[in-house]
Amino acid sequence: MSTVVTTSEGLEMLSTGNILELGQAANAIRQQIHPGNTVTFVIDRNINYTNICTSECRFCAFYRPIGHPEGYTLPETLIFEKLQETIVAGGTQVMLQGGLNPLLGLDYYINLLQFIKDNFDIVIHSFSPAEILHIAKKEGLTVVDILARLKAAGLDSLPGGGAEILVDKVRQKVSPKKISAGDWLSVMEAAHHVGLETTATMVIGMGETYAERMEHMEKVRKLQEKTGGFRAFIIWSYQPGNTQLGGEKISAWDYLKTLSVARLYFNNIKHIQGSWVTQGQNIGQLTLAFGANDLGSIMLEENVVRAAGTSYQMSIDKMVELIRATGKTPAQRDTQYNIIKTFD
Repeated sequence: MSTVVTTSEGLEMLSTGNILELGQAANAIRQQIHPGNTVTFVIDRNINYTNICTSECRFCAFYRPIGHPEGYTLPETLIFEKLQETIVAGGTQVMLQGGLNPLLGLDYYINLLQFIKDNFDIVIHSFSPAEILHIAKKEGLTVVDILARLKAAGLDSLPGGGAEILVDKVRQKVSPKKISAGDWLSVMEAAHHVGLETTATMVIGMGETYAERMEHMEKVRKLQEKTGGFRAFIIWSYQPGNTQLGGEKISAWDYLKTLSVARLYFNNIKHIQGSWVTQGQNIGQLTLAFGANDLGSIMLEENVVRAAGTSYQMSIDKMVELIRATGKTPAQRDTQYNIIKTFD
């Protein structure tokens, strides 16, 4: 194997690689990039400010169309309460993510960001590329303009939501109304251009091939070569419950194999996050032997995965014990992966 894993080598690993050998190789790379024994997590809250959405993705059980009796947009007072609870719980980050609600314009987002920054000392890691492009189209402004204005109002960084699989053939099957692979990449490039760092995600198990998973990773790696703006790569597994798309969950083995290949492939992305949210705590622990150096958030609130029938609860104590049980040292981090507190 060459020092930098090629896309075809990655495909070969996914297709025929021995999972334990891949895990060992990925763990060795993780150890090189992150010497020592520390595994990080962040305390944040995922506030889904609206569930009204025109995208109507077939894999989503969370959204509601305009006019639906269960549709909502959270009032500012409730967001204030949720943020107060987050600060009290030791949270350092808020993720605002919502549907593509045509009733909300740029003013709504700017006022919301300013309101949060005026009242709370918290990092705003919010709004997926789909939301950014939606606002730009509604306002008739460029994506760069929208991002610059949101940044000025208090936006600190962007999460990688909405990437799913960055292959339009797959996207046409699972989310035909959502932004294209090229649009997602363009918004991320624009975010990096205006000085907003981001994360990148991938959702596996929606009928894509291994080759399509590798095409996704290749596109992310190429953009990272160009901008250097991705802090982390996060793999989620599709949750089929209560969705129009339906289907079955992928195996934990498939998830762990893909995670290992991602660690081996991304020579230019520092952090790989394991997903206890979609995999559960036991597999979450195993990810730490398959290349992951971070377990993401304890998630004081999460609604999208829960709407699909998957709900794993986490607390700080539980997260600390989960990491300790693997023989590693738990540490709370901030959004930029700086260590705030180590639990010896």
